[in-house]
Formats: sequence, structure tokens, C-alpha cells
Amino acid sequence: MKSFLKFTLASIVGVLLSFFIVFMIIVGIVAAASSEKPVVLKPHTVLLANFDVPIVDRDPENPFSSLDFMNLTGGGGMGLNQILENIEKAATDENIDGIYMNLSNVAAGMASVEEIRNSLTKFKASGKFIIAHADIFTHKSYYLATVADTIYLTPEGELLWLGLSAEPLFFKRALNKLGIDAQIIRAGEYKAAAEPFMYEKLSKENREQMSAYMSSIWETMVNNIALSRSLEPEQLNKLADDLLISNAESALEYKLVDGLKYFDEILSELKTLTSTEEKKNLNSVTLKKYSKVPKKASEKKGLIRDRIAVIYAGGLIVTGDGTADNMGSDKIARTIREARRDSSVKAIVLRVNSGGGSALASEIIWREVKLAADTKPLIASLGDVAASGGYYIVAPASKIIASPNTITGSIGVIGILPNTKEFMNDKLGITTDVVKTNAHSDLGSLFRPLEPEEMAMIQKEVMNTYKIFTNRVADGRKLSVEQVDKIGRGHVYTALDAKEIGLVDDFGGLSKAIEIAAVEANLTDYLTIEYPKMEDPLELFVKQISGEVRVRMIQSELGTEYKFYKQFQTLKSLKGVQAIMPFEVELY
Repeated sequence: MKSFLKFTLASIVGVLLSFFIVFMIIVGIVAAASSEKPVVLKPHTVLLANFDVPIVDRDPENPFSSLDFMNLTGGGGMGLNQILENIEKAATDENIDGIYMNLSNVAAGMASVEEIRNSLTKFKASGKFIIAHADIFTHKSYYLATVADTIYLTPEGELLWLGLSAEPLFFKRALNKLGIDAQIIRAGEYKAAAEPFMYEKLSKENREQMSAYMSSIWETMVNNIALSRSLEPEQLNKLADDLLISNAESALEYKLVDGLKYFDEILSELKTLTSTEEKKNLNSVTLKKYSKVPKKASEKKGLIRDRIAVIYAGGLIVTGDGTADNMGSDKIARTIREARRDSSVKAIVLRVNSGGGSALASEIIWREVKLAADTKPLIASLGDVAASGGYYIVAPASKIIASPNTITGSIGVIGILPNTKEFMNDKLGITTDVVKTNAHSDLGSLFRPLEPEEMAMIQKEVMNTYKIFTNRVADGRKLSVEQVDKIGRGHVYTALDAKEIGLVDDFGGLSKAIEIAAVEANLTDYLTIEYPKMEDPLELFVKQISGEVRVRMIQSELGTEYKFYKQFQTLKSLKGVQAIMPFEVELY
């Protein structure tokens, strides 16, 4: 008994001590974050640009976002808005001599990469240097690298140059073995979100659209790389088709890179470029830290009253307020309404990065976008993806701006209701019974198949939602409903193709959208204000710890297959009629 009490007491003391240590760490982090001072640069500084952490549209402005709580090390992500702002600021900063990019990994979508690349192109007009280096160049990281003056590859490194491919997973056979019937109702033969549960391979329509959008992205990449490297697109395609880029030497031979160097050799070159003595340390600052460098004071005098509201709307579209990872219809609608009613806000830029979600939630947001667009200039800026519900909500915008590689369209609707009766009864030995007052009181039950009249009723509702969707697009884009139906039916496009059919007005990133908003509102002096308001950092901290622990445990078990688990969880959470992208696009 005495040993038991000693063991119990020791365990309690251990737990309390652990909590105390974690508490002190939190206090230390809070103290450090609150006492951060502006960074002061020395002359001849190099801006270090690494893009190996997740890049989201908006900097979370969370002092804990740069920490990996599982390992208590640096981590977190970066905001595209902050990256673009820092590159623009560096162009006129007399202390910044140039940019060094380490591009072994770029954790951003293709449209975000395009925006960063365009910003770096503008930076080059300042006459300052850009050097890119990697141990391994992926298609995406190499595309970004080609904006640099000089590209270096580690002598024993690799440059991936094979072309793009996609390999979707299909669960039809697995569902059959489990005895689960995924009852699918959809409007649009290209609306392929449910195809993994319907078929064992790509449908003709899905193969057609996937081939089209991937070819469009590849063509944009190849053409821009060819222009930057003084090569011909045909040469680049031949290099991929004939597997001619097999190692670092072949990458140099075919002029994809300018030299093979180790980091220490590049460091010496950077010192030469910045007039730094070899024995001295190179003055450098990371993109994250450079955010703390104060902007150059504006020469304009007086108080600037006019504002452009930049509203960020990203993630799965859901009803309610949503979370930090998705787009809650109530929260976004409320934010748009506040910007519309604010007399100091002369124009609105709605930045959308979403593959869609709930059709009802999309309609709620659409209503506020429509009211705002009828009141003041509202420009839509499309991020990596703005498709299905993500396109639904921007349809009323005065103008829609996107990068050529933005994934958009997918004007279509689906409904999924799994029937698990056989799985429950035959596989698990679980049966159910029901008591109901009317013939269809249990409509939506997972434990029985839909009856013909129920299926017909749901199909009618899905088609009605599709009709509303196409009408919203037709009204906003000044097209006929017949035209929208022809280009709709769930078809996915890149913005390059979407512009030709009237779904996109012009190419550009968030900066261009803001410039257009200023012109539309006749503004010369204005401030940009970002919405929605960010959550309290301490609340985010608690969510980040609990969420990250769970995610890391799952990621540890599943490894590279985690992305499929994430996709399945998203599909499992869908309720009601959905306007959602058929697949998730991820390029390397």
C-alpha cells in the first residue's frame, strides 16, 4: 500500500511539474512575442527567401505561428500578403543589396507561386540581384527559380523535369467489399467530386478536364521558363519526353541552370556581390524577420481617410461562423456587410481561395457580395483555387482577376448519401429498426437505400440548386443561362482558359486587384485594411497546440498517405447539397 501511494504521489508530482514547465514555456513565449522590437538592418544586407513552410493568403499575425509545438522548434507558415509586401519593400530599401532564394521546397500553390514570381520580376527592375539555389529542384520550385539572374544546383543534386501528372484514388471496390453504396445525385457530367465513390477509373469527362487544366498549367510554365532561360518551349518538352535531365550535370548541359555550386561557394559569391570581406559574416535577414523592418515613411502629407477593404475568404465553405481553416458563411457575410456599410471603405477586394462547399453557405455569402457590388466597386481576386462554391460567391463582382494557373469554374452541384445497411448488417452484425409518423420521416437515414421517389425529389433539388447557380453566374458575368450551362456542368478550368469563355476578366494577383479597385473608386491616396479581424493570439495558441498534436499523430501513422485521409475526411463531413471541387490540385 505504501509503495502504491508513493507511486501515485510521484505521478501526480510529475504531471504537475510537466504542466508547470509548459506554463513557463508559454509565459516565456508570450513575453518574447510582446517584447519584439523592430529589426534594424545593416548596409549590404541579403534578403533570405525560403518558401518551405506552408504559404497561406494572409499572414496570421500570430506570435506563436512560427513555432512547432510538437518539437518546440521553429515552424508555422507565412502569409502571401506579407511575402509580396516584403519583396516590394526590399526593392527600395537601400540596405538590401539583393535576394537569395533557397528553393529545395516550395509549399505553395501554383497561383501563389505565380504571384511571387511576378513580384520578383518587378523587384529586378531595381537593379538588385536575385540568386536561386537548391539541392533538389521540383517543377514548382524550378519555375520560381527561373525569375532569378543566376540559378545554381548542388553538384550532386537533382532537377525534376518530367512534366505534370495526376493519379486520383478510387474507392468503389473498397466500398463494394464493405457493403456501402454511395448514393450520388449530381448536376453536371463534369462534376467529379463523387467519382472516387462511383467508378474504378476516370470518367471520359473527368479525364478530358484534368488533361485540359494540367496541359494549360504546363504550357504556362514551359512558355515562361523558355522566355526566362532563352530557350524554346519545344526544347523543354523534348527534355521531359526523352528523360534527358537525369542529374545535375545534364541540367547544366541543357542550360536549365547556370552553375553547380555548394552553399559555401554561393556564400562567397554573395559576399562578393555585397562587398563583404571573406572573413566577415554576411549581413542577412529572413523574410519573416524582414516583416519587422519599418516601412519607408510616406512623403505624402495629411490624413488618408479613404480605404480599400481586402477581405480574405479561404477554405471549405460551411454554414455558421466556421473556423480558422474554413470559410463560415455567417462570418464572411457579416464582414462584407460591415465593409459595405462603412463610408470610409470606397472599394472592396474579395480574395478567394476555396474549392467550394455547402451550396446554402455559398448562397448566403453570394447575397452579401451582390449587395456590396451594387453599392461600391468590388473586385474579386482568385488565389490558387476559386472553383464551384468558390466561384459562386464571386460571380457578382465588378471584375474577376486571377493568375493564369488559378483553378476555377466547376459550376455544378452534387449530393452524396451513403447507404451502409449491408455494411452494418452483414459485416458488423448491427441491425436497426425505425418508428416513424410518416412515409418518409427517416429520409436521410444511413441505414437504408433511398426509395425511387426520394431519389427523384433529391435530384430535383440538386437540379434546382444548379439552376440557381447558373443564374447567379449568368447575371454576374452578363452571359445567358444557356452560355453558362454550356461552360458549366461541373467543368474545371485554369484561369487561362476561363478568361476565353468569360469567367475571368484579367490576369494578375492581389496587388493588381487592389490597383483596379482604386481606379474603379477614383482613388489616388488610400489605405488597405484587411478583414476579417484576426483571432486573439492566445486563443489561437491553445487551438494550435491541441490541433497540431492530433494532426501530427495521424501524419506520423499515415506518412505520405495523410493527404488521402484528409480528402476522405473532407468528403465525409459534407452535408446537404454541395458546390465543391471534384479534386484537390497539388503540383510538385
